[in-house]
Amino acid sequence: MNGPYAEVIGDPIAQSKSPVIHGFWLKALGLPGDYRRQLVHGDGLADYLADRRADPDWRGCNVTMPHKQAIIPLLDRLDPSAGRIGAVNTVVREADGTLTGHNTDASGFLEPLRPWLRHQHLFRVARVLGTGGAARAIVTALAGKGFTLVLAGRDTEKARALLDELAPGEHHVAPLGHFAEATDFPFDDRIGCLDLIVNATALGMAGQPPLAFDLSHAPPGSIVYDIVTAPPETPLLAAARARGMPTVDGLEMLIGQADAAFRLFFGAEPPRDEDGALRALLTA
Repeated sequence: MNGPYAEVIGDPIAQSKSPVIHGFWLKALGLPGDYRRQLVHGDGLADYLADRRADPDWRGCNVTMPHKQAIIPLLDRLDPSAGRIGAVNTVVREADGTLTGHNTDASGFLEPLRPWLRHQHLFRVARVLGTGGAARAIVTALAGKGFTLVLAGRDTEKARALLDELAPGEHHVAPLGHFAEATDFPFDDRIGCLDLIVNATALGMAGQPPLAFDLSHAPPGSIVYDIVTAPPETPLLAAARARGMPTVDGLEMLIGQADAAFRLFFGAEPPRDEDGALRALLTA
């Protein structure tokens, strides 16, 4: 197909919902263009970019696992947000053929939290599970909003190094297994506090083991946020909802980060008043 196009790359890539989102918006706006998915192995990343760089119809690509950090040395420049986070999820081909790396994960992650973040709090605490590329964006975003962080990972040294790099300050690390067993910890009065639990791992995704997180580790009133998109209703979110906790699913972040990428690729504002129809399409 001739005409402007963008795509999402990764390994694997068949599960990506990004073509549905961008295709929905292109059709709703009546814009010419296409959005595709492309399997790219690690050893083919440089050749892929060299080929696309020479194509004036190619507007850029979204980048998923495992390329968010590996792609950085192959780009000509980084947007400041990507530079701070140290991971790229969006590459844009400029008019002169140069490639700029962006990170829209951070803004996409924060988007559904805005109703809470617009209020003042005495204290904000986030327990973030995972130390991968998505966690880098999430840690950076939350530290910028005044959260004290507890970062949990299988490798606590990696978790500490990530915090030292991205969010220096009074933050804490914990082994991922710490949250698997029930606790009787007596949480203090949470009035004026904002508590957040974030699953930034692939655990709980279809085909992956479940996330072992006992909700007794979540202070009363915590928001539980799971970035897994398949299924959108993960066991963690179902358990939190059953306890009356507010929840945010991975489709919220996915649509939010796609919003920023769509503007970069196609120079248009997505029709966000159609989010209900888009979510129905994504979960059909």
